[in-house]
Amino acid sequence: MTSGQHRRALYPVCREYACGTGPACVRRPRFCGTMRSVGIASEVFGDALPVAERYAEFLAGAGVERGLIGPREADRLWERHLINCAVAAEAIPEGATVVDIGSGAGLPGLVLAIVRPDLAVTLLEPLLRRTTFLHEAVELLGLTNVEVRRGRAEESARDLSADVATARAVAPLERLVTWALPLLRPGGELLALKGERAAAELDEARPVLQRFGVRTAELLQVGQGKVEPPTTLVRVVADRTPRRAPRSRKRSS
Repeated sequence: MTSGQHRRALYPVCREYACGTGPACVRRPRFCGTMRSVGIASEVFGDALPVAERYAEFLAGAGVERGLIGPREADRLWERHLINCAVAAEAIPEGATVVDIGSGAGLPGLVLAIVRPDLAVTLLEPLLRRTTFLHEAVELLGLTNVEVRRGRAEESARDLSADVATARAVAPLERLVTWALPLLRPGGELLALKGERAAAELDEARPVLQRFGVRTAELLQVGQGKVEPPTTLVRVVADRTPRRAPRSRKRSS
């Protein structure tokens, strides 16, 4: 496929209104973007770009119709969501097992499975309508490195032991670590995609991290020069694998 064909596939014309610019519309959700983001998407996804395009179409269609993403997100899927999630793969070791907590519409878990076929990804999601969407997406995209599992993270520690746990827009970090760390093998890592409050959330989570005996918790930025602002990750290393969140110590009265 030529670069020109990629541009047409990534940002189709909105034929509903014949506007010629590719904006999102309510009746036929589409997505658009800048020429710069087309080149970045090609760079980030490489040979997997056609699969990412099909996923973007599915998100902009069924994802909007079923309420998994907002209609206003359809025209900024690449910059704000797909590329933003894909660059997190820079922080994941080769051949890792990944559990994506609260996968929702598949962000970031499905994107990571697309851009990194060497990963074995489990999409963990408690809601039936979302797991139904995820099953359909996996089948549509022909992904063989993905398992969709319906369940809550706090109830899955007996069945899962991953190298990496990921999460995006799921819960504050102090709560997220209590769900994620029991799902990790010793030495495994939580990579939480966070926004501008990442540093504040990390500070707020320090007491919980101390109760878990965590010694490594830091902020990482990935995707410099590809997304603006770069994607911020909170990286937490599980020195051991607790089966449940430690209780806080309360002084007796």
